[in-house]
Amino acid sequence: MAPPTGSAGLNPDEPTLPAAAVPGGRSAFGAGPGGWVRRARLLDADALRRVHTRIAHEIVERNQGAEAVVLVGLYTRGVAVARRLAEAIGAFEGVRVPVGALDVAFYRDDIALRPVQPLGPTEVPVDVTGRVVVLVDDVLFTGRTVRAALDALTELGRPRAVQLAVLVDRGHRELPIRADFVGKNLPTHEDDDVRVRLTETDGADDGIELWSPAAVGEAGAEPGADSGRGKS
Repeated sequence: MAPPTGSAGLNPDEPTLPAAAVPGGRSAFGAGPGGWVRRARLLDADALRRVHTRIAHEIVERNQGAEAVVLVGLYTRGVAVARRLAEAIGAFEGVRVPVGALDVAFYRDDIALRPVQPLGPTEVPVDVTGRVVVLVDDVLFTGRTVRAALDALTELGRPRAVQLAVLVDRGHRELPIRADFVGKNLPTHEDDDVRVRLTETDGADDGIELWSPAAVGEAGAEPGADSGRGKS
């Protein structure tokens, strides 16, 4: 069964670009030959900018302002997204929203199954007690990374509320976790690969693509070293 090439985003005006298998097995992100095929280019740089702006407005509306909000990004790309959201909120609301970074490596429930790989220092510039903490990540998958983030957050204080913002919700949850703010709801097969690229972390133009394992005889490309397939 061929994987879906469309998406069911919360914003019906946000188009999904046509699916394509790239000649020679190369994507706009420069992957080489291998066993993967690009099925759809979901968001380009302009569309992603609009997603950031929309989520920023939704956060402010949901919380009746941004004075009590703290944005905490999950390494790696969640930190970059959190900074972009803070910049957007500052532009239209005139409020400087604190931005932190959270490394959940030591809080994962699969810590006994694979080597622990810390991604960066946990840094939250304010006390989160009594504030609304918005956890920010790029791709929501099984929910296990978010569960680990909730455990890590409890060591920093007792927030009044915790909310979750993601660029892509690709389904296949294994835990009862749901995002409050979603850029794109994307039906996927479990073995699909959602690839997010941001200028700050990847040195490439912003974009999100859906890749799938190639069928026999299809040209493809190997997934990047830090793709969205394993995100949770």
